[in-house]
Amino acid sequence: DTERGRVVLEPGCVADVLRRAVQTFGARAGDKQIALAVECPEDLTAPMNAPLLEQAVGNLLDNAIKYSGAGTRVRVRAARQGADVEIQVADQGPGIEKQHLTRIFERFYRVDQARSRALGGTGLGLAIVKHIALAHRGSVSVASLPGEGSTFTLRFPTGA
Repeated sequence: DTERGRVVLEPGCVADVLRRAVQTFGARAGDKQIALAVECPEDLTAPMNAPLLEQAVGNLLDNAIKYSGAGTRVRVRAARQGADVEIQVADQGPGIEKQHLTRIFERFYRVDQARSRALGGTGLGLAIVKHIALAHRGSVSVASLPGEGSTFTLRFPTGA
């Protein structure tokens, strides 16, 4: 994977990245009466490319806000899990049906073509998140049940 070699990872504060991403989407969440909550230990650090990681979290937040209804909550949580950092973006949106879960990280794949066109977007957001996760020597996964929302998890090594 030649892409991996081009991304420089430097020790950084995960909470700072999450705060910047949340700040970027705060107004849009507010417009929809969606509460954004961030939970992250201040001392949680990891080798990262901060702008890229912020973009990945931002893409997940963008989707969470786009697909969630008014009065719901989107939670961004980060914690150390063994030798890894885990960042989760959880929403209370419509959820994603099982048959789509394995494909949503593919470029241009959309669960609902008509709805995606109405809400805007390129179909690249989750593919970019996957690419950024790989650049951090990590992974991205999703857990979702229709009617119960979705939780996207970015996981990458702390370098410890």
